Amino acid sequence: MLSQILFAVQATVPNTGSEWNWNSAPIITASCLLCLFILPRVIEEPHVGQKMPLQPFSSLFNNPSVGTFIACMAAGHVIGIPVVLGLRNLGVL
Repeated sequence: MLSQILFAVQATVPNTGSEWNWNSAPIITASCLLCLFILPRVIEEPHVGQKMPLQPFSSLFNNPSVGTFIACMAAGHVIGIPVVLGLRNLGVL
């Protein structure tokens, strides 16, 4: 009984892009870099803790700590994944 209900629901669910491909990687990367550029300037204490070893680009990204870097990457994924899903539903990707 339960499997028949799941099969009925599966036919009506639109494609949400559950398969990963290389088309979404540049969008996620760009959103993560944008967040890494903006958020260390907005976070109240971005330099607390150990520094992230971004040697050639440390001044460009405001010399963030490891916690700030992880927060920026998480925010970049939170912004980038809905963009990828939206573009995939529009048929762009």
